[in-house]
Amino acid sequence: MKIICIGRNYAKHIEELANERPETPVVFLKPDSAILPKKMPFFIPPFANSIHYEVEVLVKINKVGKYINAKFAHKYYDEIGLGIDFTDREMQSKLKEKGLPWEKAKAFDGSAVVGEFHSKDKFDLENLNFQLIKNDVVVQDGNTNSMLWKIDELIAYVSQYFTLKKGDIIFTGTPAGVGKVESNDILVGTLEGKQVFDLKIK
Repeated sequence: MKIICIGRNYAKHIEELANERPETPVVFLKPDSAILPKKMPFFIPPFANSIHYEVEVLVKINKVGKYINAKFAHKYYDEIGLGIDFTDREMQSKLKEKGLPWEKAKAFDGSAVVGEFHSKDKFDLENLNFQLIKNDVVVQDGNTNSMLWKIDELIAYVSQYFTLKKGDIIFTGTPAGVGKVESNDILVGTLEGKQVFDLKIK
């Protein structure tokens, strides 16, 4: 399986990081070794000085697809979830300045938190509320209606470049409010008010 991530898919997040608004989705990959094992804390890597949380709606692909038309994309997933794309922000900034790939900042071990998946039929995917709560304070409060590219559009776009396979996970982008984590922080993710993951930082 592979993890396909979308960057810069919420306008306010683009603004908070002073990034340029893209004309097409920004796509990068994480290896399967990036997935944080269930029930494990997230350990801040020894090489990192500024690890940021980025909460994102996740989509789990349910069958093989290539060159998928957006109007048929809904047939390629049954479940959605919530997760975190942990980012070494300091390293990412240095890599961006040099025009280098982001993988060292985005794809390190444990950098992908994957919460519980739920049937997509339970939700309005065009108007889905999700939150990240850090130490009992809401730090990210997003809604999929603010996506620049909707889920089905992302599946169609990504499938032009990568064959999608059963079990692949798409991270669909993060809203504004990203920030640094510290040891002993507690992070909780919710979909429509329902908790789908909790995590301790060490």
